[in-house]
Amino acid sequence: MSGSAPLPLSVFIIAQNEADRIGAVIRAVADLTDDLVVVDSGSTDGTQALAESLGARVIHNPWPGYGPQKRFAEAQCRHPWLLNLDADEVVPPALAAEIRALFAAGEPARPAWRLAIAEIFPGESRPHRWAYTLTPVRLYRLDAGRYAPSPVHDRVELRPGIEPGLLRARVHHFSVRSLGDQLIKLNRYSDQQADDLEARGVTIPVWRVFVELPGNFLKAYLGRRHFARGTYGFLTAMNYAISRHLRVAKHYERRRRAAAGNPRWAAGSPRAPLDRNGPNP
Repeated sequence: MSGSAPLPLSVFIIAQNEADRIGAVIRAVADLTDDLVVVDSGSTDGTQALAESLGARVIHNPWPGYGPQKRFAEAQCRHPWLLNLDADEVVPPALAAEIRALFAAGEPARPAWRLAIAEIFPGESRPHRWAYTLTPVRLYRLDAGRYAPSPVHDRVELRPGIEPGLLRARVHHFSVRSLGDQLIKLNRYSDQQADDLEARGVTIPVWRVFVELPGNFLKAYLGRRHFARGTYGFLTAMNYAISRHLRVAKHYERRRRAAAGNPRWAAGSPRAPLDRNGPNP
């Protein structure tokens, strides 16, 4: 603990079965806030007790999808400023200091800020210099925007005319427990993506089935610079490509069944619990 006064800032995290990762996330921001909210959707590994022991206010809410769950979490926060983190995203000291500096003179200059979120693979202690980095809005005033209600798209929708700033230090994103766990997580997410396509009435052309895997491998391996991580980067790029292929394959299969008059789900194929941290970058 630094002894510094907490900011007029609530931190919220959505979680399920994150006892192995959420502790580091909470400890890293404990000095920034006196209102740390964890919305848990049914952990069975002790996530709730661990979070409470570290000072979090834990609230149970059955899983409604990514956007709805984060909107529920927003509504539980006590302060006008919100910082959202996933249960595998650690704020390093440099970023914590940068956030604190925003409030040093009172109200920050902008009502919303993007955070650079850099993936860290197993065996790494910090982001690779070429690590793929997302820059979503994660620090914002609740009256400036809210999470979109989409069950699969994880983003803050800002009011028209608001231009967010960008903080320099990077969040450390420990998204991959193992290659097998990553593939399971991405496979489950592809189910939600197929649900979303169906709900929105979107039809992906059949030719995409043949190009989705190689195209997305190149996107991850070259465009997202997984090649810089050697063999492990090749394997994570393959996992990403397989998950994108599954999204299109499941969409095609549903359309084929519907055309044949078959039920939407095959008998004996229950839906598995989902990782609440969203898809891997």
